Amino acid sequence: MALHPQAQVVQASIQDPEKYWGRYASQLHWDTPYSRVLTQNDNTRPHVNYTWFKDGKINTCYNAVDRHVVSGRGKQAAIYFDSPVNNNEKRTITYEELLDLVQTCAGVLTSRGVKKGDAVLIYMPMVPEALVSMLACARIGAVHSVVFGGFASLEIKKRIDASKPKLIIGGSCGLEGGKVMPYKDLLDKAIELSEHKPSNTVIFQRDAGRAALDRARGDLDWEEEMYRVRSAGAQFKGWVPVSSNDPLYILYTSGTTGLPKGVVRDHGGHATQAIATLENLMGAKAGDVVFTASDVGWVVGHTFIVYSPLLMGCSTVLYEGKPIGTPDAGAFFRLIEEYKVHTWFTAPTALRAIRRVDPDAVMSRKYDISSLRGLYLAGERSDHGTITHFTKVLGGRPVVDNYWSTESGNSITGACQGLYDSRGEKVTPITIRQGAAGMAMPGCDIRVLADPEETGGKIKELGRGQFGNIVVKMPLPPSFLSTLWNNSDGYKKSYLSRFPGYFDTGDAGIVDEEGHVHVMSRTDDIMQVAGHRLSTGSIEQILSSHPAISECCVVPLSHKLKGQVPMGLVVLKTGVTQKVEDIVKETVQMVRRDLGAIANYNQTHIVIRLPKTRSGKILRRTIRDIIAGKSLENGQLVVPATIEDVSVLGELEKVIRDLGLVGNDGEAGKIDDSVKDLKAKL
Repeated sequence: MALHPQAQVVQASIQDPEKYWGRYASQLHWDTPYSRVLTQNDNTRPHVNYTWFKDGKINTCYNAVDRHVVSGRGKQAAIYFDSPVNNNEKRTITYEELLDLVQTCAGVLTSRGVKKGDAVLIYMPMVPEALVSMLACARIGAVHSVVFGGFASLEIKKRIDASKPKLIIGGSCGLEGGKVMPYKDLLDKAIELSEHKPSNTVIFQRDAGRAALDRARGDLDWEEEMYRVRSAGAQFKGWVPVSSNDPLYILYTSGTTGLPKGVVRDHGGHATQAIATLENLMGAKAGDVVFTASDVGWVVGHTFIVYSPLLMGCSTVLYEGKPIGTPDAGAFFRLIEEYKVHTWFTAPTALRAIRRVDPDAVMSRKYDISSLRGLYLAGERSDHGTITHFTKVLGGRPVVDNYWSTESGNSITGACQGLYDSRGEKVTPITIRQGAAGMAMPGCDIRVLADPEETGGKIKELGRGQFGNIVVKMPLPPSFLSTLWNNSDGYKKSYLSRFPGYFDTGDAGIVDEEGHVHVMSRTDDIMQVAGHRLSTGSIEQILSSHPAISECCVVPLSHKLKGQVPMGLVVLKTGVTQKVEDIVKETVQMVRRDLGAIANYNQTHIVIRLPKTRSGKILRRTIRDIIAGKSLENGQLVVPATIEDVSVLGELEKVIRDLGLVGNDGEAGKIDDSVKDLKAKL
């Protein structure tokens, strides 16, 4: 079968990375030109034997802001800020104005002792100052670590101790669902719990919830600091050229142990692939308006709210609101009309919420969306019904699912709308196939491998249409992580050890005969809750701290709106007299307090025993199989050879049936009917 032109471009990008990536890197300003695009057999970094843009020096902030002012785009809008939750506040910030803000913020950082290589933690709501802080860090060569505003103090504490920030930039509050979230209080508690103490905390005050500052402890006011630097003429008007492989940012993702993993993103490779993805996937160009309905605390927000649009010279819409309720299901469509949006990016969860309250798309028809060229979805699997519905709502415009991870930093797969071949001719987009996340993106050498446990540890590549582990062959594309922050051995263990020579995505699925990638399930204990990647291990840690609980297990259940939600199965300690209702209520409150409402945790169920191996490992996969409907009676449940006591399976089956959970396996929230049918046939 002949390769689709997108697959041909992908193949060429892998065979000749010098030519392919060089085209995009040449669009950037390099303070020191790189010697080669890709240098193989370079062992300068642990566990990675290649280097992108070796010897090159670059500054991401200069390329995202200054470069456009120099080229004549200074008067163009860089950021459109729109906040229906903060008295309908709206601000337009031009590239010239953004440059002034970033130079001033960079002056604040350097005057407070932050220098190249230092980490700065950012805990901010969705306000322009969050973007300014990120860019200011990049300007001086500092490494920013943005923490999602929905996380509670314990999760912030983990990230403080892991990244050891020189300084923290925070907001006084966030605005969620009509409530004022006390960010400063959460931050204070996190710092109190942390072993590492930052030298200063700079707080951006919001009128909706101003915070008391403890000057003796190093609290500083954002506006006062910006005024101080401006008055002294101490803006940082230059920029620090850094090595292409120096870290731009750390973004923590859930680890299977419950401890976050600090994904490190390099300057040069990230900037190059950021503009390549925006052009290839979306067909975007300088001057376009990009609206990404995500949060700057997530990887999609880093890439498609901040860096990709600004590096390309686009205008980015920064939206502090929800798909529904702020004020209604027409919110996103109002933004498209008002800002003449060309490219819209969101999560399937948001679309399902809109469809749930506006099933006939009445609200969308109130607005002129003629500027829109396409809608792009990521964060979880997109179901057939949602894609079909919104394709109609958008008048046949493409609704493109694409596959991401925090580790990749950009799309791994997609249906490219703006791809050009080696002759400079535009490639006809692939036919979007329901249940698939498109074909591999340029630079991504995607393979499907058998479990090493089944092959005696040998690498066995599976053919088209065979279900297995989705991996990416080394060398990885330029924006992929190259290590974990202060944990290079953890990088090898988490991603490289299971399949030497390949990056283990942790996902399983198939590549069909035409090259479409179907991502079907996780191979670890990471859940996708409303597009957010959460570890079951982190919830288990919280549950196990309850004084009445001796052991526990958290598994995902399917959810029509959120994709997956967690459920806890807990075993009580002997002699516990506390009421079950109270224990359940307390565990839900504990997860909300320590992890945050983001976990969507509201189910704890008491069981007598949990199935375990003889070494004491809880058989989570077996529990999920029982929830999926596999049982000893129908012969579908595989009994692990290492199980300690097989009789516990019968007990658990009865509990699951009595709770009405059979068939509610979390995988069902990620595999729509078309893919399930395909998997069954295979």
